[in-house]
Amino acid sequence: MNDMSSIPVRKIIHVDMDAYYASVEQRDNPELRGKPIAVGGSAARGVVAAASYEARAYGVHSAMPSVTAKRKCPDLIFVPPRFDVYKAVSQQIRAIFAEYTPLIEPLSLDEAYLDVTNNLKGMEIATEIALEIRARIKEVTGLNASAGISYNKFLAKMASDLNKPNGQAVITPRNGPAFVEALPVKKFHGVGPATAEKMHRLGIDTGGDLKRQTLEFLVEHFGKSGPYFYGIARGIDERQVKPNRVRKSVGAEDTFSHDLHAYGPAREGLQPLIEKVWGYCEANAIGAKTVTLKVKYADFNQITRSKTIPAPLAAVTDLEDIVSLLLTPIFPPRKGIRLLGVSLSSLERRTSGTEPQLRLAL
Repeated sequence: MNDMSSIPVRKIIHVDMDAYYASVEQRDNPELRGKPIAVGGSAARGVVAAASYEARAYGVHSAMPSVTAKRKCPDLIFVPPRFDVYKAVSQQIRAIFAEYTPLIEPLSLDEAYLDVTNNLKGMEIATEIALEIRARIKEVTGLNASAGISYNKFLAKMASDLNKPNGQAVITPRNGPAFVEALPVKKFHGVGPATAEKMHRLGIDTGGDLKRQTLEFLVEHFGKSGPYFYGIARGIDERQVKPNRVRKSVGAEDTFSHDLHAYGPAREGLQPLIEKVWGYCEANAIGAKTVTLKVKYADFNQITRSKTIPAPLAAVTDLEDIVSLLLTPIFPPRKGIRLLGVSLSSLERRTSGTEPQLRLAL
């Protein structure tokens, strides 16, 4: 693992739209402005895909069951998602990024990494580039964006959360290591609930605790993620911003606070994971033919179920249908379910001339 002195200093910006889906809905419908809204279904098995800041003040957040959200905020207004609109606005935002750099790595429809070390405007100060980009996004779309600026991807991502909404923050090479040391590991990007829980069991609660572990210890307990954790604990992340990459797979999973025994709560828990992986594919113009459902039981045994279709998925509803198809035979489960995951593979780049496929008959 390199030390800081041997790593070239890059200028990375992480741009993250504020309450993206909800903000688009409030922009397009003046009656929703200033009110607590949730994008998602209001039915008994619905789940919140996104919440406005007015709703967040009541404790409503994405991935929350709609019945829980309504209980926390009785005046909550549910709005059905419009992914075609979110995708179109995302393309407007991407065009703004492209005015500054070709090195753009989207994470979803509403966030991306930009490497502006050598940028198209010849600007030397990354914080000024971030200010300009946020102003351009506001001018073109009417929406607010936050940004994080740092010398690597991990810290840029962490910085974008510091002054949300409609703000930005910078973490310099000088203060990066100290910032990480004070940070609870559960707030680290890339450390999910299950990994954070494992770290706590090992006595690792902060970045400082993580830094005190040897590389061998981290590899022993966290496998291939060990070197990554070893690096970020020292403020080091050598990953490059990679535009136009097609990964072998994209997935998301969640560990639940209570084991699930019924189909309804399980399907609810899968919805935000479906939207996360679909958002990545949409943002990167990627098609997927294989859907895999991962189920981990209370005894830590796990199974996967997959389905491959002839042509790439055309819409998020197709993905929802396949996930439901894979989930149904699991019930009743032999034991409580502690984790669910959704992944897409057989990925391919969509061309501009690709025609949408007909809806799947499942």
